[in-house]
Order: sequence, then structure tokens, then C-alpha cells
Amino acid sequence: MIIPKLFMVQHPLDKKNGYITLMSVLIVSSIGVSIALSLVLLGLGSSKSSLALERSTEARGLANACAEQALQEIRNSTAYTGTGNLTLGQGTCVYTVTDMGAETRLITATGQVNETIRKLKITIDVINPQINISSWQELADF
Repeated sequence: MIIPKLFMVQHPLDKKNGYITLMSVLIVSSIGVSIALSLVLLGLGSSKSSLALERSTEARGLANACAEQALQEIRNSTAYTGTGNLTLGQGTCVYTVTDMGAETRLITATGQVNETIRKLKITIDVINPQINISSWQELADF
């Protein structure tokens, strides 16, 4: 009977050890939750950046497609000036051909996917016998 009584006796240190263990678990859990939340937020930010980059690439492709269409219109009719548009995929583009005198033409093309816009400015200095592009540059958004 002496042995069972020894196991049933509670020491004051047991309560302190339980409190320290509980606090340790709470601290480690809060650190784990903070790390998990940070990873989720970083993942969301990365997804948004990837989507913006994809839309920007699509808008640039649309602007290039409109520029190529404008070049084809000039090839079909050397006197061509005017505007046109294309709808491809989830975006649209618009181009304008302006006669700058002699054989010089200015082409502006704008591609748009949702709110993402990319713009091109192309200068042609010779049309016959072949179209010569003297400048092909992307413009900054304004």
C-alpha cells in the first residue's frame, strides 16, 4: 500500500511544468500560423504578378498583330491611310496609318487585354519596291 500512495501524490512542480508546456505550445503554434499566413500571402502576390505579366504579353502580341495588319494594308494599297481593329482571344487592338508625306507612313497600334494596354509606333520610310521599317518601338502608357 505504500507504493500506490507515492504515485498519487501531486507535487507543486507538476502544475508549473503543465503551464510552461501550454505556453510553449501556444508560442510555437502562433509562429507556425504566422509562417503559413506569410506563405499564402506571398503565393497570392505571385499569382497576381503572373497574371499581370501574362496580360501584358497578350496585349503586346495584339499590338504586334495590328501593326502587321496595317503593314499588310499598306502592301495591298500603297496609298492606304486609315484605321482598323482586330479582336483576338480576350483582347482587342486598334491601328492607325498616317501619311507623313512621300512614302513615309506612321503606324500606331494599341493592344488591350482587360485594363492592360501596350502601344507601338512604327515608322516606314520606303514603300516601293519593299516596305522599309525605319523604327519599331513600344510606347510607354500614358
